[in-house]
Amino acid sequence: MVSYRVMASTGLKQKMVETVEHLPESATVEDAIERLYFLAKVERGLEQSAAGETIAHEDIKKRFLG
Repeated sequence: MVSYRVMASTGLKQKMVETVEHLPESATVEDAIERLYFLAKVERGLEQSAAGETIAHEDIKKRFLG
């Protein structure tokens, strides 16, 4: 698996290539798309967290659990 540190230090195209290269030989196009989408969302979440754009755990629980 490609670590976040490796992803942060390389260009976007290189990150995508490395991610696809680390998939198993049996991976489908859908697997690659799903993995790239997941990593993009994780990276965006980390950026939001670093910028202080977070919601307290208790607020989320209230929002979803009532």
